[in-house]
Amino acid sequence: MILLTGANGQLGREFQKLFKRKGVRYIGLGREELDITDMDAVKNFLKEKNIDYIINCAAYNDVDKAEGEQKKCFALNCYAPENMALESKKIGTVFVTYSTDFVFDGLKNEPYTESDLPNPLNAYACSKSEGESRVLAAYDRSFVIRTSWVFGMGNDNFVKRVIKWSKNSEKLNIVDDQVSAPTYSKDLAEYSWKLINTERFGLYHLSNSGAASKYDVAKYVLEKIEWKGRLVRAKTAEFGLPAKRSPYSKLSSEKAEKVIGEKMPHWKNGIDRFFEEMEEGNF
Repeated sequence: MILLTGANGQLGREFQKLFKRKGVRYIGLGREELDITDMDAVKNFLKEKNIDYIINCAAYNDVDKAEGEQKKCFALNCYAPENMALESKKIGTVFVTYSTDFVFDGLKNEPYTESDLPNPLNAYACSKSEGESRVLAAYDRSFVIRTSWVFGMGNDNFVKRVIKWSKNSEKLNIVDDQVSAPTYSKDLAEYSWKLINTERFGLYHLSNSGAASKYDVAKYVLEKIEWKGRLVRAKTAEFGLPAKRSPYSKLSSEKAEKVIGEKMPHWKNGIDRFFEEMEEGNF
């Protein structure tokens, strides 16, 4: 049996679809059913339940808002995963949680590997980086999976926002000085599950292959919907955002791909399949 926390979020919904397709037994809980920052509630829930895996998809993801809500951000991204890892250790359950490409400062200019040292630039990234370290130190049967720019049918994301913006504007200014890789939530769930089943615990990167700036992603999406407006290159500094961003945070998935024995699909392929899923109405 799997306990899936953050089940109503973007990745959580993909795991639910995956488990239903595969006939895997799971309990999916959203924030309303289980607040993972309340450790007593987590312990009480786990009592007398035969849970084999805890997959934590709950997270604080508002990068800019986190600058003013650091206590809340750290509670959800750092201390809660650590406590869940410790509780997993007590009951002998495999623990899985997610982190981000934002833990890197972007000065490398080639894909980051798991051996590269994090240097987070904002509160959100700091909470994730410290959370990773605490989980890996707490329990040796844990997976910490870093990913990047997740998009899919569930919740809000950059791909959906570009489509929405295009309906209300004839000109879009999109930054070309943030480079990583969009990751299709369906691929992230499926490849995560393959990785989890290897029981080769540790820190891994999982993102769609290829690298792109936000501008490149927007251009690809807007071409697919045959938008007739004007796309303009912009710089991050022009937007005056509270949180500092890495100029380059592309992750290398090579370690995970070797363990799984499969390559992650290209980000353009992910966006193509996302559009197919939209047309089918699989919300």
